[in-house]
Amino acid sequence: MSHTCRIELDGQSHDFPVVEGTENELAIDISALRDRTGYITLDDGYGNTGSCKSSITYIDGDQGILRYRGIPIEQLAESSSFVETAWLVIWGRLPTPEEHDRFSTRLTRNQMIHESLRNHFEGFPPNAHPMAILSAMINAMSCYEPGMMEIEDETTLEQAAARLISKVRTIAAASYKMSVGQPLMYPRADYKYAQNFLHMMFSIPYKDYEPTPEVARALNLFLILHADHEQNCSTSTVRMVASSGANMYASCAAGVCALWGPLHGGANVAVIEMLEFIRQSGMNVAEYVSRVKAKDSKLRLMGFGHRVYKNFDPRAKILKEASDKMLAGMKVNDPLLDIARELEEVALRDPYFVERKLYPNVDFYSGIILRAMGIPLNMFTVMFAMGRVPGWIANWKEIHDDPKSRIYRPRQMYMGNTIQDYVPRDLR
Repeated sequence: MSHTCRIELDGQSHDFPVVEGTENELAIDISALRDRTGYITLDDGYGNTGSCKSSITYIDGDQGILRYRGIPIEQLAESSSFVETAWLVIWGRLPTPEEHDRFSTRLTRNQMIHESLRNHFEGFPPNAHPMAILSAMINAMSCYEPGMMEIEDETTLEQAAARLISKVRTIAAASYKMSVGQPLMYPRADYKYAQNFLHMMFSIPYKDYEPTPEVARALNLFLILHADHEQNCSTSTVRMVASSGANMYASCAAGVCALWGPLHGGANVAVIEMLEFIRQSGMNVAEYVSRVKAKDSKLRLMGFGHRVYKNFDPRAKILKEASDKMLAGMKVNDPLLDIARELEEVALRDPYFVERKLYPNVDFYSGIILRAMGIPLNMFTVMFAMGRVPGWIANWKEIHDDPKSRIYRPRQMYMGNTIQDYVPRDLR
């Protein structure tokens, strides 16, 4: 049964179709609004605007639901791997054993970067931000693989996706090594995805770093939980760039730049900065929480609450369990992590935060996990980008595969000067 929405403008009625998603989400299709009425809609920040139809990720923020291709995130966290989840997100189904083995083999074969590309790292200053390096190197990587610029069929897409997902961890680890003046480490063919990244991050030529199963498991979960998250800022950016016909590398490099913003990918960084502020200030956790609650306070409780999830963040529940197991096995002695645990307990008991449903979110626990692993603060957003690459590729693929796809072209409301005459230079 079809439904319509009637809009009355200037004494005339206009009917527009109501679109229903597979999870009973409802939207008013106003794609013909401007042609029929001369009006456009205004929605700063797109908070109420659906920019596309997508079959990748479903989120119900009120119920705390996150599903990739229909599969609950809890099941993927329990049973899947990042490599398998990446395939699921991109191709819309779980891989067969043969497909999984083939994709995994392609990841292993493509984990090294071109030797000439390694020399590019020397062109960056030692204090260059790893996100700047990551974005630049993804674009540079496409120059060494011109055959991957044009996706002709599913085989070419699988090859391109495997190269990007595999090499992004090599680039990420190399950017860190350059920043601390250590030699770049080659990947190992016998390590799985998360293990290999940790090896390239922390091994040195005369001593291999061997991550514990708990650490590798926590990183694998971190990557799975960040693989996609609907139309967030960076994903929307990827789709915007992809709509112009840009290749996968350029589109994902643009996603890195969008993710770099502190309001998007920098949330887990803000958590650690808050913990460091508490430690350096000398105040205890109870006092900090009390100041946060004070009227007109400029202090904020970072890593609690979420714009989308109104009750709880399902990813946070998964990472909390992983962080508990990892820290128990590592026996880390870190005052910031002690503050984080105390802050979590205080906030979860305090009626002020409970009533407002300000529960710890994924950024709170991911900040704790990354710090405990020894990941430096300026690499936190890079870790986020590594996890999000499959989602960016999947959204790029939706644009690429849609024969009706058009270049994205939002409208605006002009609020500037009305017409005025040019004033010659000598009369100004």
